[in-house]
This record gives sequence, C-alpha cells and structure tokens, in this order.
Amino acid sequence: MGFLKRLSCLHCSAACLHCCAVVVISLLCCERGIAADQRPNIVFVFSDDHAVQAIGAYGSRINETPNIDRLAKEGAVFERSFCANSICGPSRACILTGKHSHINGFLRNGNRFDGSQTTFPPLLQQAGYQTAMIGKWHLGTDPVGFDYWEVLQGQGNYYNPDFKQMDGSRKRREGYCTDIVTDLSLEWLKEQRDPSKPFMLMCQHKAPHRNWAPAARHFKLFKDDVPEPETLRDDYAGRVELLKENEMTIRNHMHWEHDMKFHGENLFPKYFVGKHTNGEYRRMTPKQKKVWDEQYEAPNQAFIKQMKAGELSDDEILSWKYQRYIKDYLRCIAAVDESVGRLLEYLDETGLAKNTIFIYSSDQGFYLGEHGWYDKRWMFEESLKMPFLIRWPGVVPAETRSTAIIQNIDYGPTFLDVAGAEVPAAMQGRSLLPVLQNQCKAPSDWRDAIYYAYYENASVHEVPVHDGVRNDRYKLMYFPRGSKWQLFDLEKDPQEMKSVHDDPAYAEVFTGLKKRYKDLRDFYDVNTATIPATRGDEAWWSERDKAKTAQAKQGNVDLAFIGDSITQAWEAGGKGVWQQYYADRKPINLGFSGDRTEHVIWRLQHGNFAKIKPKVAVLMIGTNNTGHLMQDPAEVAAGVKRILEILAERSPKTRVVLHGVFPRGRTPIDAGRLNNVAINQIIRRFADGKRVQYLDIGDSFLESDGSLSKEIMPDALHLSVEGYKRWAKALEPVLVELGL
Repeated sequence: MGFLKRLSCLHCSAACLHCCAVVVISLLCCERGIAADQRPNIVFVFSDDHAVQAIGAYGSRINETPNIDRLAKEGAVFERSFCANSICGPSRACILTGKHSHINGFLRNGNRFDGSQTTFPPLLQQAGYQTAMIGKWHLGTDPVGFDYWEVLQGQGNYYNPDFKQMDGSRKRREGYCTDIVTDLSLEWLKEQRDPSKPFMLMCQHKAPHRNWAPAARHFKLFKDDVPEPETLRDDYAGRVELLKENEMTIRNHMHWEHDMKFHGENLFPKYFVGKHTNGEYRRMTPKQKKVWDEQYEAPNQAFIKQMKAGELSDDEILSWKYQRYIKDYLRCIAAVDESVGRLLEYLDETGLAKNTIFIYSSDQGFYLGEHGWYDKRWMFEESLKMPFLIRWPGVVPAETRSTAIIQNIDYGPTFLDVAGAEVPAAMQGRSLLPVLQNQCKAPSDWRDAIYYAYYENASVHEVPVHDGVRNDRYKLMYFPRGSKWQLFDLEKDPQEMKSVHDDPAYAEVFTGLKKRYKDLRDFYDVNTATIPATRGDEAWWSERDKAKTAQAKQGNVDLAFIGDSITQAWEAGGKGVWQQYYADRKPINLGFSGDRTEHVIWRLQHGNFAKIKPKVAVLMIGTNNTGHLMQDPAEVAAGVKRILEILAERSPKTRVVLHGVFPRGRTPIDAGRLNNVAINQIIRRFADGKRVQYLDIGDSFLESDGSLSKEIMPDALHLSVEGYKRWAKALEPVLVELGL
C-alpha cells in the first residue's frame, strides 16, 4: 500500500473514531434529555471562604450582593449545600475528583494533589468541551485537563498578584486580584476560546480569603457599624471541651498587621497576635500604599490613642476588632459580586446566556463572628454550608429554592452529566441533573444525609480531627480525641449552642444517627487505619516526632524499628537488650506509644523516613487499632499494607521484617487477642519472600496453655525485660540472614 493511500486510511479511521465518539455522546445526551447540539456551556465562578450569611439571596443581614442574587432570581438557590471537608485545598480536590478527601488523597492544605487520578476536566475535553481554569488553584501541582490555565501562586495575593503560566513561568500583574481574574476570564471568552465548541470556564477568586484586603474603590462601603452576630461572645458551654482550645477567635487570635492593618510593632500583645505581617502592603505600589494609608491610618491612630488612655474595655476592644474584620471581609465580597455581574453581562450581550449554565459557589463557608470565630474547619453550619446558586435557562425555574441535600463531591459528576459524558463509577458524588430537571426537588431516591470529615489535626487553628453526618434536621459529630459525640437539633437549636447527645429525649435520634454515621462511612470506604493522622496536638508526641525526624535527616541508619509503645519501650524496659543486640548496627527507634497504623503512615510521610535507607526495617503495628477501636481486621491489615507501600516508595531496597501483631490479653479467647490473630491471618500474605518477610513470634511470649504471664507481659500488652530478650532472640536469625 502506498504512503498516500495509507495516510488516507489513517485519516478515515480517525474520522470514524471521531464520528463514533460524537454518536456515543449524542446518544448519552439524548438519554439525559439534552440534545447533543444543545449541550450547555458552563461558567463556574468559585470564591474562597464566602459564607452564605454574607449573600443577599441567603438572607444576609449585613451586606448586599445584587449580581449573585440575580442568579437566584433567574435560577435556583440550594439551601442545603455542604462541603465534604471545610478547608480550601481539600474542597477543591473533592470537586475535581468527585471523591471524599480520604479517597482523593488531598486531606489537608500542604498536601500535593495527584493530578494523574481521574478528574472531570479531561473527561469534559474528551466529550468535546473546551476548558479553562483561571485564578486560585491551591493544589500544589499544575492543573490537568484544561486547554488554557493561568493560576495564582499558592494562596495568591490581593494586590499585584503573581500568576503561574502554562509554560511554567511566572507573571506579576499589577492591579487588584479579583478584577484581574475577571479580566482574564473575559479575555479567554472573547478572544481565545473556540466558538465552535461548548466550553467550561472555571473563574476562581482568592477573595474573600484572609487577610481581607479590599479594593480601594470599596473603602467607602460600610461606614456604619455592621450588626454583631448573637453568638460573638459564645463561651462554648454545653458542648465538647475541645471547642475552647481553638485558636481562631476574633477576641484572642487576630494579628496586629496581617488582620487588623496596623503598621509597625504590636503595641498591645495582650489583645493582638504579632506573628504575621501584612504581606499585601509590602506588594503595593507607592500610589496604592498612599490610598491604603488614607483609609486605615486615621482610625488606627484613634484606636491606639484610646487604648493608651485606657478608655476601652475588653468587650469594646472585641467589638472594634469585629468591625475591622467584617467590614474588610464584606468589601472583598463586593468585588466578587461585581465579577459575577461582568460575566453575566457578557453572556447576555453575546446571546450565550441562553445556553450557558452559570454557577456561583465557594470552597466552604466561613465564620463571621459566630461562636466568636473567623476561619472555617469545624462542622458547625457556618463553615459546613457552601453557597450554590445556579442559572440554567429552560431547565432550572426562576426564583427556585431547593432543599435537596447536595455536596461538593456532586459538582464533577454534574458537569460530566450535563456534557453527555459518562460519570466514572469511582466518583462518589452524584450528578445533580435529576434534581435540576425535577424543578430542583430531590427525587425519591436522593440522599438523606451527607458525610463530613476534617483531618488537619494540630494545625495553627487547633481544630481537632472530627467527622460526622448531617441530615435535614439533625447533625452528629464525632471527635476521636476523647471519643466525644455531639448531637444538634438544628430545628430547635439552629445556632448549635447545646449538644443533646446525652439527653434521654434524643436517645432514639442519637442511636439512629450513629447507625447512619457508620453506614455512610462504610458506603464511602472510610478506613481510618489507612488515612494519615497526626497526634501533634500532644506535646510529648510532637517533641518525639521532631527529634526522630531530625535523627532521620542525618541518615546513616541500617536498622529501623517501626511501631507503637511496644517498640518505643526498647528505650525503657528493653534498653539493655537493645544495647546488646542493636547498638552497633546503626539503629533508629521509630516507635511511638499509642500510635495506630494511621499515625505511622503520617510519620513516614512527614519526616520519620527523611534521609534514611536502612538495610532492614522491622515493623510491628496494629495492636492499638485493636485496643482503641476494636477495628475490623481487614481495615487494620489495609493500614499495614499502606505502610509497606510507603516503605517501598521511599526506600525500595530496604528489606522489611513484618511481625505478626503480638498477642494481648491473658487468655486465648480474649477479644483483643482474637482480633490480632485475625489481623495476622491477613498480613502474613503480604510477605513476598524477597522484600518483605513475615515473622510471627507470638508463641515466644505464651505459656503452654496459651496464656500470657505477668512475668512476660505485666499488663497483658507490654513486654518485660524478659519479653524483650525473647523478642531479640527470635528476631536475631532473620536479621543475620538479611545481612545485619
């Protein structure tokens, strides 16, 4: 066959494949009631930390948002719209993947998003859509699946922000960030997109994220005081004591320069934190600084004068801080609202509005002084709720208010569904199309509740790990630290001021919600044994972690012991045996009392294996998963498997001795003992005879009748000196065989 003929055949084959794709998409669209040639464009405007209580359509008492409200007048407001993890990066990852954080791998800010996993933008491209992402990204890695993108660096800046370009370069653009993101979005719509294709534009703003630096044109807004929320002076009574440990109160945790816009030294450290400076001010041009100082300096100096004169009470100082915070926050929203108006105006002028879905949302809600807080994270309503307003002419009726329970894991499946693309089965969210096509009412088979989880333990705001469920009336939270439950009746207690988990009148509700909590965790494959977790809020643990990480950074380790208190105690009861057997083998002890598999996973990923490439790693972990939680053996085994995977990733030449979990409990029929036996039945299969060797030495500690004596394990869990001798003797032949 000649070259031209072969080329012609290749062209025909490609054309056939394209035609087949078009036919498939057409059939899918028809099934969903959307003609292929009428597939809608999608404009998705997404802000950062925009609370629903600061949107007119949601009943704001403190500001006006006429352009965002227009979406409500011409479309729908979803009143029960929730996030899956109330923090910036994780929320974005949930949207892109349609999966909860524990599945998509982006649990907390500071993680790096795995862009190779399935996300909706590449699937939209395959369906024939042109895609663009402009503005805040905040996921560490470059966007994937976009024909065009230009994203802010990290959190981004309000003034003169830096944008990363598709070629990897950086470009500083002078001006105000919200305006620039809008300008770039309109430029792409007008000049760069292919008008023959349907499009998906993600216009993502930094605002109104901290540190709330408004555009100069909005300085004149809110000259009068903004009403304070009823719970600004919440004392956290009637709820879990952990609430009092937070570090996100307006009263105690606002920064002198960063938040409150003062210059220079913190004059009143009793009332202001001095750590963060105002980075926005340093970025400004002289002209911008002049306008800024004209706004802030006079009231700042007046406040300082009053403070020095002792004229303000603690309560009056709190009110002053609140006014400074809330006015700046609302001024930032004013620019976002203008952005929505400019985009709507363009769509109207060009006629694109008729076949364009326009959505406004934000990565989570925010505390505007409720419970005395700013920021987000807690599973209380103010940060759990996300705004979701949608205009879709011909599909979504005007002035609709929906009570269907939706979540941000639903966004990706929805975008794919309306584009006629297949929604991957692995996505955990549900397409909202059946809701939207049902006058925004929940179909009979729609979800009754959402699952929420927050993982950023020991963060700067001291919000502990917790998760829970929320249905149309009740909310149940669980705090692993102290095993504390909280139950709120949102109908009778909308501000969540008193938990009723121990109220006999709510016993049936409490039992039912705990069942729903367990079922939803099972449904979403929540296995805490595999989800990295820190205990950095415990001082001793944090100090030990820092010390071991510092040691690991020195390298020069041939033998690493990894585990919990049984391993850590090589430094206590087992110290003499350790000296005899391991001191000259370049060892490191990575045992931490109380750790479960999830804590080992976190430590290995956060420095405990920094620069070490040991010849041998000895791993024994899982008994605390049993003792603390009586966790399902298969779940614990999955945690052990994940640890082995991390060791292989970080040091592929390291040989691993995987111990069976040591026996516990006095008798062979002890429940904890049996759970460990079941774990061992599974993890023994992880041995491959090469990199991983399985070693069960449980019999070394048992009496002839299967009991554990007090001489070997005084508390039926931890080893005595004799116990450590037996461990060392049983392990020694394997270490010698492996070259140590």
